[in-house]
Amino acid sequence: MDADLSARLVSLLRAAGPDGLRQPDRLSCGAASVVVARLLLADPDSAAGVADWRSEVLTTHRSLTGLRDHRGATQLPWPRALGTPPWAVARALGALTGRSHRTRFVLDRDAAYRRLLAAPMPAALYVGNRWLPRHVVLVVAVDPERVTCYEPSRGVATVVPRAAFDDARLRLAGWDVPWFTVTG
Repeated sequence: MDADLSARLVSLLRAAGPDGLRQPDRLSCGAASVVVARLLLADPDSAAGVADWRSEVLTTHRSLTGLRDHRGATQLPWPRALGTPPWAVARALGALTGRSHRTRFVLDRDAAYRRLLAAPMPAALYVGNRWLPRHVVLVVAVDPERVTCYEPSRGVATVVPRAAFDDARLRLAGWDVPWFTVTG
């Protein structure tokens, strides 16, 4: 399934054109990742894109940070100015895949990589600097040598070598340190 999701991501991005699936503001990377996951997991004929990308991502961001989730269940509200909380991304990916997703703090990068390697896709990865998580990417494929992900700040598919993960040199939207994995 990883190769399939990776190929679907490339097709989706190609169909959207330049900047077509770039996050609409600096706070919506988590929501953009969830919307792309939704598109990737949809029926291939319906995954050509979103009619109004910006509106879809911002609406999803409000849902992910609000008092109620997409199903109407109560969730811990979160200030949108702080981005998207990992537990909300986990809940949204779980709803899309039918598998419970779990957020885990990256204490050991090797263990975190192995967790991604063993996880069904898609998954999410929170990255930042050494003090704080600052950005979310959607992981669509992992093998022993690389991670392939949707990078919302540029709206592209990106490949991160395993060595860059191990050395905290991810360079995803300018952020290097893996902070959280969100896996099913």
